[in-house]
Amino acid sequence: MATSKESGKSAGSSGGNAQKSGGGSGNGPAKRGFAAMDQNQQREIASKGGQAAHQKGTAHEFDSEEARRAGQKGGEAVSRNRAHMADIGRKGGESRQSASRAANAANKAGGNRQGGKEG
Repeated sequence: MATSKESGKSAGSSGGNAQKSGGGSGNGPAKRGFAAMDQNQQREIASKGGQAAHQKGTAHEFDSEEARRAGQKGGEAVSRNRAHMADIGRKGGESRQSASRAANAANKAGGNRQGGKEG
């Protein structure tokens, strides 16, 4: 009986190692290095890199005109996709309609109560 438990343990431990190396778990390979750090550590390191670039003088800073052109360029790229723009407009219209319907329903409910009291 002890042999079956031992063989089960060894099979389980090798399966566990296979999952850690990226096989079988479905989550992809195990995170290593920078990706394995928690978010605060990543931010600290990234911040130091940005500060160093500014001190060195190699950091890029957008002026307002350059930022405006970049935003315009992005907007043009998105607006070329007519199906995407139609979806955006449809969603906006739907949310506006639902808000309007909710307001109308609330007004009607309030109006019915008042009408019931008076008449």
